[in-house]
Order: sequence, then structure tokens, then C-alpha cells
Amino acid sequence: MSFWTELRMPTERELLVGFYDLAGYMRHAQKTEPQELLATMAGYFAVTGRIVIDAGGRLIKTLGDAGLVAFPAEAADSGVAALRSVQSAGREWLAGHGFRTSIVVKLHLGPVAIGRVGSPGEEIVDIYGKTVNVAAALPSTGFALTPAVFRSLQAETRKLFKKHTPPISYIDANDSRPT
Repeated sequence: MSFWTELRMPTERELLVGFYDLAGYMRHAQKTEPQELLATMAGYFAVTGRIVIDAGGRLIKTLGDAGLVAFPAEAADSGVAALRSVQSAGREWLAGHGFRTSIVVKLHLGPVAIGRVGSPGEEIVDIYGKTVNVAAALPSTGFALTPAVFRSLQAETRKLFKKHTPPISYIDANDSRPT
């Protein structure tokens, strides 16, 4: 059993919350036929969703090119590693399907409400709260995480990031500084 199957809803939990989306998606979508775009995104989210699941997380939902993911707080290191894999494996998969892009990742850790929402009989698991909003609004050109995430990581994982101010966030050691 996993965190997600044992979960009783609605509830409130500390989670690592992340968003990932594609740079240049609008340009790509404008020049791609709808069925081809759907097939590409379905394959992409199958690949990246499997990475998230295998690391103990959950792909909560997708919207166009964006994915919302969550991991139990105690799995922050696994979550960060999974999102780094999402970037590399997702980029390679998309390139193999004619879409050269980069994947932007934003992470925050904190309390969220978890529950089922949607049309009656078609509800899905979703998450709400300030933690989700902070993650969504985090400026990033590559891979960014808040101090709350950074503080929860093991020393080895912390070495993958450098401090960026203001406001304080941590970005992948290989990313350029956002403007």
C-alpha cells in the first residue's frame, strides 16, 4: 500500500507540491494538428506520470502542457529526483516526437487540503491551499524550489542547487538566473 492508497479524504497533509510545464508549448500547439497534439501530450504525461508514481508521488492533474504533482513531505528527496528525471526523460521523449523544448519545474512544501472535487460521480483527487499557490507562482526558467523544500532535503540533494535572491529560492546548479 502507498501513501496515496491509504489516504482518507478529505484531509490535510504536508506535501511537496510541484508544477511542471513546457517552454514554447503555445507555439508548438499552433502549428500542430489537434489529434497529433493530443497523442503527443498523452504519451508525454504517461512517461512523466510513471516517473512520479514510481517515486511515490501522484500526478494530480494536467492542463494542456502543465502537470500538478504531489509527494508526501517525507519523500521530498525522491520527489526532487523524480522531477529532475521528468525534465530529462520528458525532454528526450518529446524531442523523439518532434517537439524540442525545455521543462520548467516549480516546487514548494507545506500543508494542503486533499479531497475529491468535480461533477457528481466524476470527482477527481485534487489539492488546495497556499502551498499550491506558492508553487504555481514561483519564478523559474528551469528548476526552482522554495526554502521550505531546500531545508527538507538531505545534504547530497542540496548540493544540486544554488541560492538565488530575491526572493530566496533555489535553482538547479546548471540553470541561468531568472530575470
